[in-house]
Order: sequence, then structure tokens, then C-alpha cells
Amino acid sequence: MQTANLPDPSDATIGAGRIQRANSLVEDVYEAIFAQLMALKIPPGSRITVDSLVKEFNVSHTPIREALGRLEGEGLVLKTHLIGYRAAPQITRRRFDELYEMRLLLEPHGAAKAAAMMDEAKLNVLLEAAGVMSRREGKDDRVRYSNFARQDAIFHDKILEFSQNELIRETLSHQHTHFHIFRLMFHARVTEEALDEHEAILAAFGSADPDAAAKAMRIHIEHSRDRLLPAFD
Repeated sequence: MQTANLPDPSDATIGAGRIQRANSLVEDVYEAIFAQLMALKIPPGSRITVDSLVKEFNVSHTPIREALGRLEGEGLVLKTHLIGYRAAPQITRRRFDELYEMRLLLEPHGAAKAAAMMDEAKLNVLLEAAGVMSRREGKDDRVRYSNFARQDAIFHDKILEFSQNELIRETLSHQHTHFHIFRLMFHARVTEEALDEHEAILAAFGSADPDAAAKAMRIHIEHSRDRLLPAFD
């Protein structure tokens, strides 16, 4: 297997044949393709050619296929027999509305339950997952954007885990909601405003205030919806 050149993550140039340093080659390749998908460098619905990625990243076919398999499991890549891989299509306006309706019904309630059972250990987990401590780390906007998409998914998932309703957690997780909505628009505003809202949610958790947590979560989801709606114009 060939070895990829692995620059420092803060100076990565996704799409220019350079891959971030990580613990394994497959992880490097996965992160690079993920960043391209989230930043729309690989447009929704477009074909993904394994041979092209092999040349771009200077690695063998094996890590490319393994990374694409992982992305397929996350709903970001589709594989068709005898045709190959393509990026998942963009979600429709109807699907977008349905996802946010579901989130508004479930997540404020989950945040309230999590706040009622909050302790220092859980709060520390959420502080790390929220991404507010590293909000301006890294020089590459695509990398920062894709990193935040994943952090946002983990943050919301951890809140639902701490609410102790596994059915709600699984329901939202299986939709891969955060990955699909972040692909709608590549813009710094999406991350910076969301991080401010994460801080408000964390403040409510720090006070162990269920009502404040539910309100902060509702505001966050409503604002997220409003930020991304222009993608359908």
C-alpha cells in the first residue's frame, strides 16, 4: 500500500491531493472525502470515481473503498451495482421541513430531560462535544466546516443519550440529520452562529435548568432551520 503525505491538519488543503494527519490511512482518506462532501466540492448526486481519488490522494484502492463504504453507511454516498459510487442527492425541501418538524418535537424535550439529570461529568462531555473551545482552530474552512458538522452531530446525540430515551436517540441518529443539512450550504455563518447557540444550551445545562434547556434547544433548532432555508431559493 502506498503512503499518503500527511500535513498538519491546520494547514490541510482538501481537494489538492493532501490529506490530514490521523491515526490510520483509512481514517485520513475518510476525513478528506467527508470534508469534500460537506463543503460541496463533491456535489450532491455526482459520480465518485475510485481511480480519480486514488490519483488525487496517492493511495491504493483499498483505503478509498473502505472510506467510501463507511460514508455509504452514513448515508452520504450511494453505491449502485455495476455503476459504482455517487454522492447522495441533496435533501428535498419537503424532507428538510419534515426533519426540522421532528427535531422541534423531540429535541427540546430531550434537552429538558438531560438538564434535569445533569452532573459535572456529563457537562464536561457536552462542553467538549459542543466545539466552542476550538471554534477558530485550523486555517482551512472546508476542514473546519466538516469538523463542526461532526461535532454538532455528536453534541446533539450526547444530549439525547443523557436524556435516557434511546428510541428518540436512535430515531434521529438513523436519519443522519446533521450531515445532510450541513451539505445544504457551505458558509461560515452556519458554524459561528450555531456555536453561540451551543453556548446558550450549555449555560442552561450548567444551571441544571430544564425549562431553559428546552427553550435554548428550540431556539437553536429554529435558527438552524432559518439559516439553511435560503439553500432552497
